[in-house]
Amino acid sequence: MHIVLDDTAMVAAGRGNLLASRLIHRAHAEAGWHLYAPACALVEADRHRPGTAEHLAALPAVTLLDLGLPAALALAADTTWAHAHTRYAAAPTPERPDGAVIATADPDRWKGQPVRVIALTP
Repeated sequence: MHIVLDDTAMVAAGRGNLLASRLIHRAHAEAGWHLYAPACALVEADRHRPGTAEHLAALPAVTLLDLGLPAALALAADTTWAHAHTRYAAAPTPERPDGAVIATADPDRWKGQPVRVIALTP
């Protein structure tokens, strides 16, 4: 399973959200589970909760996604860099033909978007 953490999921993980913690544990303990942190979402999460970037970057189960040229070009299509980079990271790629699911603490922000979502809310 491929899961992209949006900035709200990163902040939730830093605050001890149980569902976010379970995702991180599964990605660390189980084969086939992969968590991705888009760089732009990581910056936004750190703005909301300082220390979040260092915390997530230290976790071996989380793969940081750089802002390469294709991702940078996709940013122009959205109002925030974090949202655009997360959506871009969830899109299908040759490595992930089915794309990835977005983990979020704010599922309403993704309504109407062509993405699959895991809500980290009770």
